[in-house]
Amino acid sequence: MSRQDRLALSLVVEPGDARLRDLLLVHEPRRILQSVRDRRPLDDRPVPAAWSERAADLDRRLELVTVRATGAGLRWICPGGAGWPTALDDLDHVAPLNGVTGAPLGLWVRGVGDLAELCRQSAAVVGARECTTYGAECASEIGADLADGGWTVVSGAAFGIDGCAHRGALSMARPTVAVLACGADVDYPRAHSTLLDRIAENGLVVSEQAPGERPMKGRFLSRNRIIAGLTLGTVVVEAAVRSGSLNTLNWADQLGRTTMAVPGPVTSRQSGGTHEAVRGGRAVLVTSGKEVVGELSGLGVGPSESVTLPSTEFDRLPPAARATLDGLGWDRERSLTDLATRARLSAREVRSALDLLERRGFAARRGDGWRLSRRADVS
Repeated sequence: MSRQDRLALSLVVEPGDARLRDLLLVHEPRRILQSVRDRRPLDDRPVPAAWSERAADLDRRLELVTVRATGAGLRWICPGGAGWPTALDDLDHVAPLNGVTGAPLGLWVRGVGDLAELCRQSAAVVGARECTTYGAECASEIGADLADGGWTVVSGAAFGIDGCAHRGALSMARPTVAVLACGADVDYPRAHSTLLDRIAENGLVVSEQAPGERPMKGRFLSRNRIIAGLTLGTVVVEAAVRSGSLNTLNWADQLGRTTMAVPGPVTSRQSGGTHEAVRGGRAVLVTSGKEVVGELSGLGVGPSESVTLPSTEFDRLPPAARATLDGLGWDRERSLTDLATRARLSAREVRSALDLLERRGFAARRGDGWRLSRRADVS
């Protein structure tokens, strides 16, 4: 029954409430829930009135949530059950940030993946929503490099860096995990509904918020602890001095996970926060996916290490994008199906590759087909 008790309690207490963390360290979820419903003190301390008020119509809310979850294909996983990443338990042992702490009671997941397995070797890639072209390309390449190396990219599916990191992983036909500040059945931002569907096809869309819940400012901060807790390390690509993505970095630092930041132009305000994190010793400077993997693997990149850099733009493209680009020509448009046949890739892989090639100006859509825009074999 602990599983059902945890689900019910999650509808009563806002995720990340430090008071619940303290109670769960000494009481079972069922006892806490019963005290809340009965408005009865626990350990001679009154339970918060807001919890009891939310529990007044709990049975009806449980029924509605169950129906909505079933319709959206959501699953509820929790500690002790299949698919639960035990790394999240570390959140019970760190001090609150902005009044938030504690491992989640459970998580709602949408998709085919196993969260514990996906996060066994995973990295968070986060950053500015209003990113620059430079930041977008860095995030895409790091996401692709991590995925190509067998790492799962975890991010928040937001505009900017988050979306680019997810797309980078998808371009390698690898699963990625999106952690939302709203219900896992809610497409937020709405413009990313297609991206979220693609993530769920092979990976997972995750949230500790109940199905149907809308995002609120405080929920992004509590969501960030989940992103940091699921992963072995966090890399920030572009973040202003007061960026919310630095909150994720702070959580990773508190949890003892690897913390990294990508440098930007010294004149860029979008990179002010990342530069400050590096200068303050809160993040290791990284410039590529290879360096991120090195840090996550505990290897680092020594100053005397010889690093062979790709010599042309073509060399720097992910394998699927290179194969797709080879199939494009100047003379006529080629369909997605034709390109998939030529490159020996799936239509989904080619579609992701074409998105990347179009962003970088190598390919252009013409009607129902695609044509080469410029060469990539120059340094």
